[in-house]
Amino acid sequence: MQRVLNPNQLKRNLHMTIHSYLPEIILICLLSFFSCTGQVKTAPTPESFAENLLAGPVTRLDEQTWVIFQDSNRDYWFGSNGNGVIKYNGKELQRFTTKDGLVSNTIRGIQEDKEGNLYIETPSGVSKFNGLTFKTLPVVNSSVNAWQLNEDDLWFKCNGNPNDIYRCDGEALYELSLPRKDLNKAFGTKVEGLSFPDMNHSPYSVYGIDKDAAGNLWIGTITAGAFRYDGNSFLWIAEKELGTLPDGRVPGVRSILEDVNGDFWLSNFVNRYRIKENGSSTEYEKLPGLDLDQEPLKDQLPYYNSSISDDEGNLWMAAYSRGVYTFDGSQLKNYQVTDGFQDALVVSIYQDKLGDLWVGTDNVGVLKFDGERFQKFSPFEKNVDH
Repeated sequence: MQRVLNPNQLKRNLHMTIHSYLPEIILICLLSFFSCTGQVKTAPTPESFAENLLAGPVTRLDEQTWVIFQDSNRDYWFGSNGNGVIKYNGKELQRFTTKDGLVSNTIRGIQEDKEGNLYIETPSGVSKFNGLTFKTLPVVNSSVNAWQLNEDDLWFKCNGNPNDIYRCDGEALYELSLPRKDLNKAFGTKVEGLSFPDMNHSPYSVYGIDKDAAGNLWIGTITAGAFRYDGNSFLWIAEKELGTLPDGRVPGVRSILEDVNGDFWLSNFVNRYRIKENGSSTEYEKLPGLDLDQEPLKDQLPYYNSSISDDEGNLWMAAYSRGVYTFDGSQLKNYQVTDGFQDALVVSIYQDKLGDLWVGTDNVGVLKFDGERFQKFSPFEKNVDH
C-alpha cells in the first residue's frame, strides 16, 4: 500500500458515492470487511453467567448490521458492528452485549452446531451460547494439534498473530497455520500483508472460509491466494488476481462460491477454477469468468465481498456500494440496494431456511428481497414468517 489512512479519513472515504471514487471505496470496504482487529487471546473467563441475561428493550435493528443468521429454532440473529447481537423471535427484539457475557460487542460471524449451540465470532474471540449463558472459548496452541477435517468442527478467522485460522470442536479454538509458500516467486512481486494498525500484517491472514459440496475446506487470504484442504493435503491457488492488484489495491479472497457446474468463484468475476483429480494428485484449471466489458460490470471493480448460491443454483454476490449481483449461469443482473435516496453499503448476503434473501449493511440496517428489490426490514412493521 502506498499510504495508510487514519480512521477519520477511512470513515469519510467509506461514505463517498461519487462515481470517480468508487474503486477506492470498494478497496477500503474490502480491507475492513469481516477482518478481526484484535488478536484472539487466552484469558480466564467464568464458566457461566447469570441466567437472567441483561437485555434492554430494543425497538429497531442497528444501522450497522453486518451479520444475519437464522438458527434451528428459526429465530433470527442480527450481529452489529459494535452494539452486540440482537435476537428476533418473530415477536420481539432482544439485545445481548458484553454485559451479558459476550466477549466483544463487535460481531463478525454466527454459526450453530448440531446441538443448537450458537458460536458468535468477534475480534476478541468466540462466545458460545447455549440458550442461557455465554462462554468464551479458550485458545489452544499445541504442537501436537495437527490439521484435521471433521464434519462437526467449526472454523473461524479471527486473524490472530501468529496463526491464521482456528478450528473449533465445540470446547476450544485450536490455532493453525497455513503452509508457507514462496509468495514472491509465485506472484512475481514482493508480497506483503496489510499495514493498518491492530491488524494481522501477514499475507496469510484469513478473510474467507467456506466448505464445498464434497466437504472440502476452502480458505481465502488477503494476499497469499487461496487454499483448499481435503483433510489430508492442501491445494494452493496462487493467481495474481487473488493477491495485490497491479494498481496496488488489495481485494482479498473473502468469499468462495461453488456453482452448479462444480466450478469455484473466488471473490471475483475475472476467473473461475475447476478442480481436477489426477490419480493421487489434485490440480486446478483456471477458466475465464465473466465478460468484464458487459453491463453491469463495465468500468466496475470486478470483486465482491460476500456471496451465496441459492436453492435454485443462482449465484448472489454482495458488492458493497455497487449493490448485489445475481448470475443464473448465463445472465448477470445487478440490483441497486437503497433505503430511500441513500445507497446501501452492502456487507453481507444471507439466505434463510425459508429461502428468503437478506443483506446486512454498514449504514442502513437490514434489507430483505421481495422478488424484485431489496426493501428495508422493520420487524414491527411487517413480521417475518416464523
